[in-house]
Amino acid sequence: METKAGDPGAFARFDLTRVPSPCFVVDEAAIRRNLAILKEVGDRSGVKVLLALKAFSMWSLGDVVGEYLDGVCASGLWEAKLGREHYYGEVETYCAAYKAEDLPEIFRLSDHVIFNSPAQHSRFAPEIAAARAAGAVFDIGLRLNPEHSEGEVPKYDPCQPGSRLGFPVSQLRPAHLEGVSGLHFHSLCEQDFEPLRRTWDSLKPLLSPHFKQVKWLNFGGGHHITRADYQREDLITYLQQVRDETGLDLYLEPGEAVALDAGILVGEILDTFENTLPVGITDISATCHMPDVIEAPYRPALLGEADAGVTMRLGGPSCLAGDIIGDYTFTDTPPPGTRIAFLDQGHYSMVKTNTFNGVPLPAIALWNSETDSLKLIKSFGYEDFRDRLS
Repeated sequence: METKAGDPGAFARFDLTRVPSPCFVVDEAAIRRNLAILKEVGDRSGVKVLLALKAFSMWSLGDVVGEYLDGVCASGLWEAKLGREHYYGEVETYCAAYKAEDLPEIFRLSDHVIFNSPAQHSRFAPEIAAARAAGAVFDIGLRLNPEHSEGEVPKYDPCQPGSRLGFPVSQLRPAHLEGVSGLHFHSLCEQDFEPLRRTWDSLKPLLSPHFKQVKWLNFGGGHHITRADYQREDLITYLQQVRDETGLDLYLEPGEAVALDAGILVGEILDTFENTLPVGITDISATCHMPDVIEAPYRPALLGEADAGVTMRLGGPSCLAGDIIGDYTFTDTPPPGTRIAFLDQGHYSMVKTNTFNGVPLPAIALWNSETDSLKLIKSFGYEDFRDRLS
């Protein structure tokens, strides 16, 4: 998978020794830049824009997000609680399958609760009625599988054959929409406008008979709206057109686009040696800190990588043989103690970190590239590793 971001921006002048290693550094000015773009898209098109917490849930910036967006979307009870406690606006919750014991609180916290299938919605009818009787105010959505693939990588494609995400649109019947206020679909991953247009054009004939039964449509996430080459004017015009044609409220829920090119992961080379090619061990682990490097897979961009010189294979300190970040070129062989940074790590990497092998979690720092203010937001110790276990 080829990542479509990686512009160093202001990080090109950030002193990597100002933070502990390893450490995520998020640029508040870059976050605000992305949020301002998303707000403009929402305002001009008349759609609501929600932050997908699954991609970027740095809640210390909840107030900042609230200045620009209409709310958040959550993937279950804990994200719904985070959204309600630290963010503003609407909270939308979608989960592929809910636990009955979680639903009373999810209903209380959420403005929209989206089910993955009509059967699940029907099965939890008593819980829905009980929550409303207790005073909870929320509406119900249904996630659909458009059965139209645009994904580059099958494992990240919600429309792959046998997908567990969303009810196949070809099976949708009017009875499935009884008590349902909105329809949700999500089929993109780091993509621009044209895949969205093709997806909606394939869905529209199938959904148009149901437009009068619902109030809103949610076009999900995966939209790289803040990328420099994204066709934003086309998107705005198209969303206006869809609103006019359907008469429905529209939602977008970008996640990655909020933090695109707004964060780096700083690390340090711990040791180097030769084994067919130069090898460098770093305190950054693909397995523990950037799992998408292995799962996608993809090669994260290295800040300041040289055009020519010594090519070194960088990998993490864990015992996993596959804990390899990639091959990178340096002007000269970097000695132990050299600081490095990988670009565009503010989204997904930070929320997916783990402590496999007892590898420490990276600290989290907030920088403002306009004022040069720097604050260490969070650091992690042995107790964070120990207390996950028993």
